Amino acid sequence: MKTIGQSTPLVMIKSVYNSLTKAEQKVADFVLIDTQESVYSSITDLAEKAGVGETSVIRFCRKLGYRGFQEFKLAIAQTLSNVDEQVHGKIEESDDLEVIAKKITTQNASALQDTINLLQISTLQKAVEAIIEARKIYFFGVGSSGFTASDAKYRFMRLGYNVDYATDAHIIAMNAALVDEKDVVVAISSSGSTKDIVDSVKIAKENNAVIICITNHARSPITYYADVILLVAAKETPLQGGAFSTKIAQLHLLDILTTITALRKKESSFRAIEKTAKSVLNKMY
Repeated sequence: MKTIGQSTPLVMIKSVYNSLTKAEQKVADFVLIDTQESVYSSITDLAEKAGVGETSVIRFCRKLGYRGFQEFKLAIAQTLSNVDEQVHGKIEESDDLEVIAKKITTQNASALQDTINLLQISTLQKAVEAIIEARKIYFFGVGSSGFTASDAKYRFMRLGYNVDYATDAHIIAMNAALVDEKDVVVAISSSGSTKDIVDSVKIAKENNAVIICITNHARSPITYYADVILLVAAKETPLQGGAFSTKIAQLHLLDILTTITALRKKESSFRAIEKTAKSVLNKMY
Protein backbone atom coordinates (compact mmCIF):
# COMPACT_ATOMS: atom_id res chain seq x y z
CA MET A 1 0.00 0.00 0.00
CA LYS A 2 1.90 3.04 -1.28
CA THR A 3 0.55 6.36 -0.09
CA ILE A 4 3.41 8.66 -1.05
CA GLY A 5 1.94 11.73 -2.68
CA GLN A 6 -1.42 11.24 -0.95
CA SER A 7 -0.22 12.15 2.52
CA THR A 8 2.89 13.53 4.19
CA PRO A 9 5.25 11.06 5.90
CA LEU A 10 4.58 12.58 9.34
CA VAL A 11 0.82 12.20 8.92
CA MET A 12 1.33 8.63 7.74
CA ILE A 13 3.46 7.83 10.79
CA LYS A 14 0.69 8.97 13.10
CA SER A 15 -1.95 7.07 11.19
CA VAL A 16 -0.12 3.70 11.31
CA TYR A 17 1.57 4.20 14.69
CA ASN A 18 -0.57 1.70 16.61
CA SER A 19 0.12 -1.03 14.06
CA LEU A 20 3.89 -0.67 14.38
CA THR A 21 6.05 -2.98 16.50
CA LYS A 22 7.61 -1.58 19.66
CA ALA A 23 10.96 -1.16 17.91
CA GLU A 24 9.32 0.57 14.95
CA GLN A 25 7.44 2.85 17.34
CA LYS A 26 10.78 3.93 18.82
CA VAL A 27 11.89 4.98 15.34
CA ALA A 28 8.58 6.78 14.80
CA ASP A 29 8.93 8.60 18.13
CA PHE A 30 12.39 9.90 17.27
CA VAL A 31 11.34 11.04 13.79
CA LEU A 32 8.29 12.84 15.15
CA ILE A 33 10.22 14.53 17.98
CA ASP A 34 13.31 15.54 15.99
CA THR A 35 12.30 15.43 12.33
CA GLN A 36 15.11 17.66 11.06
CA GLU A 37 17.81 15.62 12.78
CA SER A 38 16.35 12.50 11.16
CA VAL A 39 16.93 13.99 7.72
CA TYR A 40 20.61 14.59 8.46
CA SER A 41 21.15 11.16 10.02
CA SER A 42 22.53 8.03 8.43
CA ILE A 43 20.58 4.83 8.97
CA THR A 44 23.10 3.83 11.63
CA ASP A 45 22.77 7.19 13.39
CA LEU A 46 18.99 6.96 13.48
CA ALA A 47 18.99 3.35 14.68
CA GLU A 48 21.33 4.22 17.55
CA LYS A 49 19.40 7.34 18.52
CA ALA A 50 16.16 5.37 18.53
CA GLY A 51 17.75 2.48 20.39
CA VAL A 52 16.91 -0.13 17.76
CA GLY A 53 18.64 -2.13 15.03
CA GLU A 54 19.01 -0.94 11.45
CA THR A 55 16.58 -3.61 10.25
CA SER A 56 13.87 -2.02 12.40
CA VAL A 57 14.46 1.31 10.64
CA ILE A 58 14.15 -0.36 7.24
CA ARG A 59 10.96 -2.20 8.25
CA PHE A 60 9.54 1.05 9.58
CA CYS A 61 10.19 2.81 6.26
CA ARG A 62 8.67 -0.02 4.26
CA LYS A 63 5.53 -0.07 6.38
CA LEU A 64 5.02 3.55 5.36
CA GLY A 65 5.27 2.52 1.71
CA TYR A 66 8.89 3.50 1.02
CA ARG A 67 11.46 1.23 -0.58
CA GLY A 68 14.07 2.12 2.02
CA PHE A 69 15.56 4.72 4.34
CA GLN A 70 16.87 7.05 1.64
CA GLU A 71 13.50 7.33 -0.06
CA PHE A 72 11.88 8.00 3.32
CA LYS A 73 14.44 10.73 4.09
CA LEU A 74 13.79 12.36 0.75
CA ALA A 75 10.07 12.49 1.46
CA ILE A 76 10.69 13.95 4.92
CA ALA A 77 13.09 16.58 3.51
CA GLN A 78 10.44 17.72 1.04
CA THR A 79 8.00 18.40 3.86
CA LEU A 80 10.33 20.33 6.16
CA SER A 81 10.49 23.52 4.13
CA ASN A 82 10.42 24.76 0.57
CA VAL A 83 12.64 22.95 -1.90
CA ASP A 84 14.84 25.98 -2.63
CA GLU A 85 15.93 26.21 1.00
CA GLN A 86 16.64 22.48 1.20
CA VAL A 87 18.77 22.58 -1.93
CA HIS A 88 20.52 25.93 -1.60
CA GLY A 89 20.44 26.69 2.12
CA LYS A 90 19.09 29.88 3.68
CA ILE A 91 19.32 32.01 0.58
CA GLU A 92 16.36 34.29 -0.07
CA GLU A 93 14.91 35.08 -3.47
CA SER A 94 15.26 38.74 -2.57
CA ASP A 95 19.04 38.41 -2.05
CA ASP A 96 21.09 40.25 -4.64
CA LEU A 97 23.97 38.55 -6.47
CA GLU A 98 26.64 39.81 -4.09
CA VAL A 99 24.76 38.56 -1.03
CA ILE A 100 24.19 35.15 -2.61
CA ALA A 101 27.88 34.85 -3.51
CA LYS A 102 28.91 35.80 0.03
CA LYS A 103 26.46 33.38 1.65
CA ILE A 104 27.69 30.48 -0.46
CA THR A 105 31.30 31.41 0.29
CA THR A 106 30.52 31.46 4.01
CA GLN A 107 28.84 28.04 3.79
CA ASN A 108 31.80 26.51 1.97
CA ALA A 109 34.34 28.12 4.30
CA SER A 110 32.38 26.78 7.26
CA ALA A 111 32.45 23.26 5.78
CA LEU A 112 36.24 23.47 5.45
CA GLN A 113 36.77 24.80 8.96
CA ASP A 114 34.41 22.26 10.52
CA THR A 115 36.16 19.47 8.63
CA ILE A 116 39.53 20.53 9.98
CA ASN A 117 38.09 20.73 13.48
CA LEU A 118 37.03 17.07 13.15
CA LEU A 119 40.37 15.89 11.79
CA GLN A 120 42.44 13.98 14.33
CA ILE A 121 46.21 13.96 13.88
CA SER A 122 46.52 10.30 14.88
CA THR A 123 43.91 9.32 12.26
CA LEU A 124 45.60 11.41 9.59
CA GLN A 125 48.96 9.86 10.47
CA LYS A 126 47.51 6.36 10.13
CA ALA A 127 46.07 7.18 6.71
CA VAL A 128 49.35 8.66 5.47
CA GLU A 129 51.40 5.66 6.65
CA ALA A 130 49.00 3.21 5.03
CA ILE A 131 49.16 5.06 1.69
CA ILE A 132 52.96 5.32 1.72
CA GLU A 133 53.36 1.61 2.44
CA ALA A 134 50.68 0.42 0.00
CA ARG A 135 51.54 -1.72 -3.01
CA LYS A 136 48.54 -0.19 -4.75
CA ILE A 137 45.88 2.36 -3.83
CA TYR A 138 42.30 2.09 -5.05
CA PHE A 139 39.81 4.96 -4.87
CA PHE A 140 36.15 3.95 -5.02
CA GLY A 141 33.19 6.29 -5.38
CA VAL A 142 29.89 6.48 -7.26
CA GLY A 143 27.84 9.48 -8.33
CA SER A 144 29.36 12.76 -7.20
CA SER A 145 31.90 10.94 -5.03
CA GLY A 146 33.09 9.17 -8.16
CA PHE A 147 34.44 12.47 -9.48
CA THR A 148 36.34 12.92 -6.21
CA ALA A 149 37.81 9.44 -6.66
CA SER A 150 38.92 10.41 -10.17
CA ASP A 151 40.60 13.58 -8.88
CA ALA A 152 42.35 11.57 -6.17
CA LYS A 153 43.72 9.06 -8.68
CA TYR A 154 45.09 11.85 -10.87
CA ARG A 155 46.82 13.60 -7.98
CA PHE A 156 48.40 10.49 -6.43
CA MET A 157 49.47 9.24 -9.86
CA ARG A 158 51.42 12.48 -10.39
CA LEU A 159 53.21 11.76 -7.12
CA GLY A 160 54.38 8.41 -8.51
CA TYR A 161 52.02 6.08 -6.66
CA ASN A 162 50.54 2.91 -8.14
CA VAL A 163 46.93 4.02 -8.03
CA ASP A 164 43.62 3.38 -9.74
CA TYR A 165 40.00 4.43 -9.32
CA ALA A 166 36.61 3.01 -10.18
CA THR A 167 33.12 4.48 -10.31
CA ASP A 168 31.18 1.60 -11.89
CA ALA A 169 29.60 -0.77 -9.34
CA HIS A 170 30.75 -3.92 -11.15
CA ILE A 171 34.32 -2.69 -11.66
CA ILE A 172 34.49 -1.59 -8.02
CA ALA A 173 33.33 -5.03 -6.85
CA MET A 174 35.83 -6.86 -9.09
CA ASN A 175 38.71 -4.66 -7.91
CA ALA A 176 37.68 -5.29 -4.30
CA ALA A 177 37.75 -9.02 -4.93
CA LEU A 178 41.39 -8.87 -6.09
CA VAL A 179 42.98 -6.76 -3.32
CA ASP A 180 44.97 -8.14 -0.41
CA GLU A 181 46.75 -6.97 2.73
CA LYS A 182 49.32 -5.01 0.71
CA ASP A 183 46.67 -2.76 -0.84
CA VAL A 184 44.76 0.28 0.40
CA VAL A 185 41.17 1.00 -0.55
CA VAL A 186 39.94 4.59 -0.11
CA ALA A 187 36.15 4.52 -0.20
CA ILE A 188 34.38 7.84 -0.69
CA SER A 189 30.71 8.09 0.26
CA SER A 190 29.06 11.21 1.66
CA SER A 191 26.16 9.26 3.16
CA GLY A 192 28.27 6.29 4.16
CA SER A 193 25.29 4.22 3.08
CA THR A 194 25.81 3.80 -0.66
CA LYS A 195 25.19 0.09 -1.16
CA ASP A 196 27.55 -0.35 -4.12
CA ILE A 197 30.41 1.09 -2.07
CA VAL A 198 29.60 -0.56 1.26
CA ASP A 199 29.22 -4.03 -0.29
CA SER A 200 32.52 -3.73 -2.12
CA VAL A 201 34.35 -2.37 0.92
CA LYS A 202 33.13 -5.41 2.83
CA ILE A 203 34.69 -7.64 0.15
CA ALA A 204 37.97 -5.70 0.29
CA LYS A 205 38.01 -5.94 4.09
CA GLU A 206 37.51 -9.71 3.91
CA ASN A 207 40.59 -9.76 1.66
CA ASN A 208 42.53 -7.92 4.39
CA ALA A 209 43.06 -4.66 2.50
CA VAL A 210 43.48 -1.51 4.56
CA ILE A 211 40.25 0.49 4.34
CA ILE A 212 40.19 4.28 4.52
CA CYS A 213 36.78 5.90 4.20
CA ILE A 214 35.90 9.52 3.55
CA THR A 215 32.34 10.19 4.68
CA ASN A 216 30.02 12.72 6.30
CA HIS A 217 28.81 10.25 8.93
CA ALA A 218 31.01 8.80 11.67
CA ARG A 219 28.33 6.18 12.30
CA SER A 220 27.20 4.69 9.02
CA PRO A 221 27.38 1.27 7.32
CA ILE A 222 30.67 2.01 5.58
CA THR A 223 32.47 2.76 8.84
CA TYR A 224 31.92 -0.82 10.06
CA TYR A 225 34.72 -1.91 7.75
CA ALA A 226 37.03 1.10 7.97
CA ASP A 227 40.48 1.05 9.53
CA VAL A 228 40.66 4.83 9.17
CA ILE A 229 37.70 7.22 9.10
CA LEU A 230 38.22 10.71 7.65
CA LEU A 231 35.17 12.87 8.32
CA VAL A 232 33.78 15.62 6.12
CA ALA A 233 31.73 18.11 8.14
CA ALA A 234 29.25 19.07 5.44
CA LYS A 235 25.65 18.19 6.25
CA GLU A 236 23.42 17.17 3.34
CA THR A 237 19.74 16.38 3.05
CA PRO A 238 18.68 13.95 0.30
CA LEU A 239 17.82 16.99 -1.82
CA GLN A 240 21.42 18.20 -1.54
CA GLY A 241 23.16 15.05 -2.79
CA GLY A 242 26.46 16.01 -4.42
CA ALA A 243 26.52 19.44 -2.81
CA PHE A 244 29.60 21.46 -3.71
CA SER A 245 30.32 22.14 -0.04
CA THR A 246 30.80 18.40 0.49
CA LYS A 247 32.89 18.13 -2.66
CA ILE A 248 35.11 21.02 -1.57
CA ALA A 249 35.63 19.46 1.85
CA GLN A 250 36.43 16.06 0.31
CA LEU A 251 39.00 17.62 -2.00
CA HIS A 252 40.45 19.57 0.91
CA LEU A 253 41.04 16.33 2.82
CA LEU A 254 42.67 14.81 -0.24
CA ASP A 255 44.85 17.90 -0.68
CA ILE A 256 46.08 17.45 2.89
CA LEU A 257 46.75 13.75 2.31
CA THR A 258 48.62 14.23 -0.95
CA THR A 259 50.69 17.12 0.40
CA ILE A 260 51.79 15.20 3.50
CA THR A 261 52.57 12.01 1.57
CA ALA A 262 54.54 14.04 -0.98
CA LEU A 263 56.60 15.63 1.78
CA ARG A 264 57.21 12.25 3.45
CA LYS A 265 58.63 10.90 0.18
CA LYS A 266 60.01 14.18 -1.06
CA GLU A 267 62.65 12.97 -3.52
CA SER A 268 60.58 10.33 -5.30
CA SER A 269 57.53 12.59 -5.34
CA PHE A 270 59.48 15.44 -6.90
CA ARG A 271 60.92 13.12 -9.56
CA ALA A 272 57.44 11.84 -10.41
CA ILE A 273 55.98 15.35 -10.58
CA GLU A 274 58.84 16.44 -12.83
CA LYS A 275 58.45 13.43 -15.14
CA THR A 276 54.70 13.77 -15.47
CA ALA A 277 54.98 17.51 -16.07
CA LYS A 278 57.51 16.98 -18.86
CA SER A 279 55.38 14.23 -20.42
CA VAL A 280 52.61 16.68 -21.27
CA LEU A 281 54.67 19.70 -22.27
CA ASN A 282 54.08 19.09 -25.97
CA LYS A 283 50.32 18.91 -25.34
CA MET A 284 50.16 22.64 -24.68
CA TYR A 285 51.01 25.76 -26.74
